[in-house]
Amino acid sequence: MSFNHINPLQWHQALGVARASCARIFRDGGAPADALRAFGLAADQATEDWSRTVEAIAESLCAASMKRAA
Repeated sequence: MSFNHINPLQWHQALGVARASCARIFRDGGAPADALRAFGLAADQATEDWSRTVEAIAESLCAASMKRAA
């Protein structure tokens, strides 16, 4: 995924949310696959690498369509 079209502030915030969520799941004894499932992502993307899991979650948060007022 190319990050040229993502607002840097949005990416920074998404990484923060993803890191905090993954830290909580890790602390509770979860695996990267559990973190992906918590955000509705396919667990087949799961690796044993938490950093890739954090990035995948941040990408999904940035890719979510934002609703705008009419």
